[in-house]
Amino acid sequence: MTYYIHADKFFLENRTENGGYLEVQDNGKFGFFYPESKKPEGKIVDYAGKWVAPGLVDTHIHGSLREDVMKSDWEGINKISKGLLSAGVTSWMPTTITAASDTLTRICKMFADHQGQEEGAKIQGIHFEGPFFTEEHAGAENPKYMMDPDINEFNKWLDASNGMLKKISMAPERKGSKEFIREAVKEGIVVVLGHSSASFEEAVAGIEAGATMFTHTFNGMHDPSHHTPSISNAAMALNNVTDELICDGHHVQPCMAKTLINAVGPEHIALITDCMEAGMMPDGDYMLGELPVYVKDGMARLKDGDNLAGSILQLKQAVKNVVDWNIVTPEKAVMMASYVPAKSAHILDNCGTIAPDKDADFLILNPDLTLSETYLNGESRYKAEK
Repeated sequence: MTYYIHADKFFLENRTENGGYLEVQDNGKFGFFYPESKKPEGKIVDYAGKWVAPGLVDTHIHGSLREDVMKSDWEGINKISKGLLSAGVTSWMPTTITAASDTLTRICKMFADHQGQEEGAKIQGIHFEGPFFTEEHAGAENPKYMMDPDINEFNKWLDASNGMLKKISMAPERKGSKEFIREAVKEGIVVVLGHSSASFEEAVAGIEAGATMFTHTFNGMHDPSHHTPSISNAAMALNNVTDELICDGHHVQPCMAKTLINAVGPEHIALITDCMEAGMMPDGDYMLGELPVYVKDGMARLKDGDNLAGSILQLKQAVKNVVDWNIVTPEKAVMMASYVPAKSAHILDNCGTIAPDKDADFLILNPDLTLSETYLNGESRYKAEK
């Protein structure tokens, strides 16, 4: 049955409206938006005092709820999918880490075999974080599996995924990177630069070959420098690129997050979580791939070396953080966690905005940007405890 959502504020694709009515059609897709002065006939679900936003899109996430893309079976992946609704996420891209080629092939095949079967947040594609990385900036990834890019190897994974593999993060200074990037982009793949020791010039060469993004900017790369510019400087200086950003207050300090957002503009920032299996779980011992991790004080760190090891961030919190840190308006914060990640990953046709005939995946927010309710295909699927 078609119905209408009435609320105090709507974050639509091209504007933000105070008041109004959002049509949710009986096929689970959005219809038209009507201003407050044109109340439609039919069932109205009233959310007075609340705001309506598109469902959030996490394009870089490894796991949650003690489940992990690298080790979980389909039942575990589906558990993540359902759990993400409480984080305000309605679409996501399961993200691998560097591993043996056969392991990556097996994971691709698992997703292909269960394509479209997830019961919560929708899987919009797979993101490979590695294995074409630089050992110096391995971070929490296992350097023994790192190698030079190989388009034939990549296509083996792409075939095993039945086309679900849509995004790969890599280091642009490795041998053959420019040639690999050029070929991968021809195949419709989004190439992201990170876990890299690249100079400014090497990063520029990767972008000019067709890469369009930077992986969790400032993490897994040399710091920006005013004398010897690095890949970090490229992420801040280049036009028409998108920078992933983890806004948990640990991976990037708020003042540096503000510097980056001001440098490139909110329309070029994709908020991500990089969340690992300890997301939504208590402090304690966990694993990231094959590496032991401990979680304490809101951070996940490797037991060996104490490097940050992914995060335990939820995307709804990242949205709230950038507003609470006085960096952007709520409108821009929502955009950075929905429209920008979806557009940057070439999945905007499927998610990321409120627009006619898109799946009615949306959030009911409180004015302090805490999550009240999550809708999927026009059905309420999660309600926050009061």
